[in-house]
Amino acid sequence: MHDIWNPWHGCVKVSEGCAHCYMYFLDCLRGNVGSKIYKTQGFDYPLQRARGGGYKIRSGEQIRVCMTSDFFLEEADNWREAAWRMMKERSDVRFFLLTKRPERVERCLPSDWGDGWDNVFFNVTCENQRRADERIPILLNLPFKHKGIMTAPLIGPIEIDEFLSTGQIEQVIAGGENYDGARPCDFDWVKSLSAQCRNHDVSFYFIETGTVFIKDGKTYRIPGKRLQSEMALKAGVNHIGKPMEFHLTDPLGFEIEKEFLHQPYFGPSCERCGSRCICNGCSKCGRCRQPEHNV
Repeated sequence: MHDIWNPWHGCVKVSEGCAHCYMYFLDCLRGNVGSKIYKTQGFDYPLQRARGGGYKIRSGEQIRVCMTSDFFLEEADNWREAAWRMMKERSDVRFFLLTKRPERVERCLPSDWGDGWDNVFFNVTCENQRRADERIPILLNLPFKHKGIMTAPLIGPIEIDEFLSTGQIEQVIAGGENYDGARPCDFDWVKSLSAQCRNHDVSFYFIETGTVFIKDGKTYRIPGKRLQSEMALKAGVNHIGKPMEFHLTDPLGFEIEKEFLHQPYFGPSCERCGSRCICNGCSKCGRCRQPEHNV
């Protein structure tokens, strides 16, 4: 996908949400081992140029980082500084960081971090109440200008009202679990999170039901991520809260006016997609015109 940057691949499982990791499952299908950690060929993706000479990643796009690993993985310590340098150089791009290791973050920040860079959006994963209570307090004490919470895979009810009341959390994302051994996602848990976010006017996005979805006491098996995404959007629990303001700058440090930033294109199938609210728009790859796919 054009909005993902995986500078390294592979991870070490650390909590309940990792038990049925999608990356491990997909690697196994390809004959690979998910615990094997290595630097990827796309390590320098933020600096790669298109044929016309411009960057492949356009100004204003949001790039999700390390979706097949963890940016703060200990095994990646030797590579992280170079990744930070690229993010600083591309101050015109929003980088979405996600971790299950917030306790490592402070020691892994670059020396010139200060109170944070405006183009970095930092998120912690909280799959259940235990991990919410463990990770969100750390998140709140870290120097980031933009902070969010990812409750995916959502495998239990979560109360985060006290954390939302701080005013630091800008976005909460929820989603069910997929692939091998997927655990149920109960719609009551999703509705509760949505209500909590609405109470504090924090954006909430339910992006996919997962394979096993419980609604009104009934269990549904929903094969295929496209259908899961469509059903999540139809649930009508999303909330657009207070706007997030990213002050993206050019190489000289001047803020780029909005009319010069990437304007996403959304095709017909995007209208039904639960992830539309958090992506860069359609890449016009043609996959939506192909038969249902699960990967």
